[in-house]
Amino acid sequence: MTLAPDFVAILACPVDHEPLLYIESERALYNPRLKRKYRIEDDIPILLIEEAELVDDKEHVRLLGLASDKSPQTEGEDS
Repeated sequence: MTLAPDFVAILACPVDHEPLLYIESERALYNPRLKRKYRIEDDIPILLIEEAELVDDKEHVRLLGLASDKSPQTEGEDS
């Protein structure tokens, strides 16, 4: 199931309190500023700092590519 855009719009990273990118194909939310990926389980975002996955540069570029393919939130986003 896809998360509703209105719901995604109110979600924020628990570290920097800024918006997250929704990457539906990965079932994840991503903070490109801190390179933290938060998983989604049973349509519930797991926004716990200790549960976040830190990604390397290669994964960061891949996730940004996935986000820009589908997410309007990535317009104007700097990596």
